[in-house]
Amino acid sequence: MIASARTPGAANPIEAAFGPATTPHDAARWCERYARRHNENFTVVSRFLPATLRPAMYTIYAFCRFTDDLGDEAGRAGTDRIDLLDAWERETNRAFAAGGSPRHPITVALAQVARDAPLTPDAFRRLIEANRIDQRQSRYQTFADLLTYCDNSANPVGEMVLALFGYTDAQRLRFSNATCTALQLANHWQDIARDYQAGRIYLPLDDMAHFDVQEAQIPDKRFDVNFRALMQFQVDRTEALFRDGLPLIDMVDRPLRVDLQLFSDGGRAVLRAIERQHYNILRRRPTVSSPHKGYLAARALARHRLGIG
Repeated sequence: MIASARTPGAANPIEAAFGPATTPHDAARWCERYARRHNENFTVVSRFLPATLRPAMYTIYAFCRFTDDLGDEAGRAGTDRIDLLDAWERETNRAFAAGGSPRHPITVALAQVARDAPLTPDAFRRLIEANRIDQRQSRYQTFADLLTYCDNSANPVGEMVLALFGYTDAQRLRFSNATCTALQLANHWQDIARDYQAGRIYLPLDDMAHFDVQEAQIPDKRFDVNFRALMQFQVDRTEALFRDGLPLIDMVDRPLRVDLQLFSDGGRAVLRAIERQHYNILRRRPTVSSPHKGYLAARALARHRLGIG
């Protein structure tokens, strides 16, 4: 069995899960437990997928979540985050190398997934690089700069999911990137106040200057007509990206359509929540209620499984 808790004397959070040699099956079960423990909504999405693909999806999710969580763990372990991310990339490379002998349950499971699907290490390395960028950079001068960040932090996830279904063509990836970038941006606009507390601003500085919005307005919660205009501009351009990605839904197998519809509808629901607050994200964090999430799931299922709507 794989160790599910930190082993005595483990040097860092990566080695904490190293245990005796294990099978890909046990590793996949570890990833499922990790995914379920860290995101209660994941099971809602995954039940729409074929049972044969769920272990692979849990593995992908576990990798993404673990990579993102390494920052918090680094502080508790007294380890530099860049060093930890470098070590995680080396461990990830073992999952793709012939005779690489990965040791972490996530990478053990990932090695098996990579043998069954056309996954490449590039998407996984870019996701790790996005977390390095977060350590080096806390402001983005232009929207183009932010899009480059999203190409590392968000778009790889769509590439991974499409690869599980055998899709690697440029057209589908282009639509996927539009949706994934839009999802990342919607999350940024939702969390502007929270991100500022962590020392980061994802609003492009050029846009802030254009709308005459000052950085100090965020911690001071000074919402005015200028801030409203800035946020409306960001919401509108993000909505346009969601629309650009919609053709992908009809270009994939039916089992994946429900999830893609949910990803798109869920992100756009965040934008609608921002609009309902008249773009005042400083007053409170815009959220989508659980009943509305359930409605979106039911609607997506009816549309693509039952042909309703």
